[in-house]
Amino acid sequence: MNSTSSGTPPDQQPQPSPSDGGKGCDRSMSRSDSGSGEDSLDALPCCIPRCCPLTPSLSPQKRTTSQSQTEPPLLRTNKRTIYTAGRPPWYNVTGTTFKEAFVIGLCGGSASGKTTVANKIIEALDIPWVVLLSMDSFYKVLNKEEQELAAKSEYNFDHPDAFDVELLVNVLRKLKKGKSIKVPVYDFTSHCRRKEWKTVYGANVVIFEGILAFANKELLKLLDMKVFVDTDSDIRLTRRLKRDVSQRGRDIAGIIRQYNKFVKPAFERYIEPTVQLADIVVPRGGDNFVALDLIVQHVHSQLEKREITVRSALASAHQGQPLPDTLSVLKSTPQVRGMHTIIRLMRLLIEHALSFLPLKPVSVETPQGGVYHGRRLSGKRITGVSILRAGETMEPALTAVCKDIRLGKILIQTNLDTGEPELHYLRLPKDISEDFVILMDSTVSTGAAALMAVRVLLDHDVAENKIFLLSLLMAETGVHSVAYAFPKVRVITTAVDKEVNHQFHIIPGIGNFGDRYFGTDAPSDWCESDDGVDL
Repeated sequence: MNSTSSGTPPDQQPQPSPSDGGKGCDRSMSRSDSGSGEDSLDALPCCIPRCCPLTPSLSPQKRTTSQSQTEPPLLRTNKRTIYTAGRPPWYNVTGTTFKEAFVIGLCGGSASGKTTVANKIIEALDIPWVVLLSMDSFYKVLNKEEQELAAKSEYNFDHPDAFDVELLVNVLRKLKKGKSIKVPVYDFTSHCRRKEWKTVYGANVVIFEGILAFANKELLKLLDMKVFVDTDSDIRLTRRLKRDVSQRGRDIAGIIRQYNKFVKPAFERYIEPTVQLADIVVPRGGDNFVALDLIVQHVHSQLEKREITVRSALASAHQGQPLPDTLSVLKSTPQVRGMHTIIRLMRLLIEHALSFLPLKPVSVETPQGGVYHGRRLSGKRITGVSILRAGETMEPALTAVCKDIRLGKILIQTNLDTGEPELHYLRLPKDISEDFVILMDSTVSTGAAALMAVRVLLDHDVAENKIFLLSLLMAETGVHSVAYAFPKVRVITTAVDKEVNHQFHIIPGIGNFGDRYFGTDAPSDWCESDDGVDL
């Protein structure tokens, strides 16, 4: 998803970008997706327009901060946001990551047009969940002496030592494995990192670009495809002169001095020799449509080889197995059986689930001066996460029992063409990795949506034994699917039905709980989450 500016006032004069020797003119700008808010939003700003392959890119914009952006498919109108595609499963029936993100490395000299090439690849790929990771974000924080040199254009931003390579390798490695990562935002005006970091999550393809993208052996190991953007040095110098004079008010003598002292020597010593490591060399940058078409075709072929099916495998797995010890079913009393008839069990289920949380003894003094010996949660806090939309039906009961609880949301829907669950949207509170998480969905049949939701939480570093999956009704197949993949997750429900039919509906089940609760009638071919209907 291509984002808007990261917050620089429109009247603020931009400063030279150190990466690529200050090549801000050939980059788009991005805003933080979710970095620092209480309810962080992972990978969901507005989208690059879906164009025909290899259409001309948008005119370049000024920027004063580094960029990293993601590309989920969505359309925005005045009143609503429509998600046009989702992220298919990236794990197998055991819940472990099966396919890693495909990483494309883009290397080239200053002002060679790497970002233009990256944006055209994104447009031509026309697939959801693409992440553009810029090496600019990983400049080291300068000390006072180095900042003074940078202000006089006497600091070498083109040297390998100018980058925090250790942090870069760790971030790219986690992103490749499907983990949620935080990317620093580098401010070129102050030559330091901003307090807010961008949260990026969910990548089918990662495009990593930078002037020294091929200069480190550990980085090279993470690249599935290496592309060198080869642009004539005279053209690159002309671009720098035109940009810095017209956009930044710099004098020609200063530009040429910086180029000759730092940019040109760094290119000849560190960048140009790495062309031999490239799988594809792209002369003329973004104007070379033949080379870009070859890159796009190769990426598509590699992604096709990595496709997997999860839902059908879950439906046939673990048949005839005894129910796991991690399952807890609410005792079937006359009250429970009566409430099953009218489907109003949420609060009882929530209270039952809270009894499994670890508690520690605590003593409090009462207003009468006595001491009461009770118990308190042995942990930082509890967070509720609902699988949209039917999982939201359980939120009122949760907030009634836990008044100050934080809430998150995950939207998972079925792709009607493939039959697989797809991740469309997530909004998770900040620092959720420290919490006990109550994951809520009204019904679980095959467990495909629940499996994906648990995987998302694990990717955000939530401990498996701190996840509690709550559902009003589950099929045995769904129970086994979750317990087999994630044996430490506590599964809590009010009843377990034995059968799932050929359409993956729970039998006898309770129908589409979301429609029944909200009073809506979905089309017959509509598949939503795990509403006892489809997953």
